[in-house]
Amino acid sequence: MSFILIGTALSNFISAVFWGMGFSMKNDMDAGVLESNWMAPVPRPLLLAGRTITSLVINFITSLLMLLVAGLLFGFSISGNVWAALLTILPMLIGLYGFGFAFAALVMIMKEANAMVDMSSFIIQTFSGSNFPVQSLPRWLLPLALAIPMTYGFDAARAWLMHTRTILPMFWEIVLLGVFMVLMIVLGLAAFNALERRVRQLGNLGLH
Repeated sequence: MSFILIGTALSNFISAVFWGMGFSMKNDMDAGVLESNWMAPVPRPLLLAGRTITSLVINFITSLLMLLVAGLLFGFSISGNVWAALLTILPMLIGLYGFGFAFAALVMIMKEANAMVDMSSFIIQTFSGSNFPVQSLPRWLLPLALAIPMTYGFDAARAWLMHTRTILPMFWEIVLLGVFMVLMIVLGLAAFNALERRVRQLGNLGLH
């Protein structure tokens, strides 16, 4: 139960980034205010990131309440190092913003958010082992799970909190999360800037 609850709490943050960035842009398209908002003298990635702040705070509070209730109902408890776990998952959460920027760029092109958010977040949560050990996946799917950086974030957090055995040595999992953080922010911003220029050239930024 503790394994599932920790994975569920971390999965909430994945959904918050995806919905906060991609779906908020779609809402602005539907309301017809996307172009006027983007005329403000503020970097566009900052506007997107700002949309997720409230969602992240709400998710943190609800996840904390969920774990407190689970402690009363199911005896859930944490015996490990909470601060080490939080510091370990921090680069994973920052790296998720890179995914969010790239995802927002796809929304600009495809003009669709609902199905894309559901499908993308479901695939990432499933193959990163949010509710089950990735080692239980079929052998031919395991390389896909190991290629997702969030897998190591979930794994490392559980190791700090529950003293489980990690897939890789903890040092290398933290290194991979740090590389993922930098790489995804760079790639996500590059994809967003390139596709934003494309839709401005086409003149259909605010269409839906």
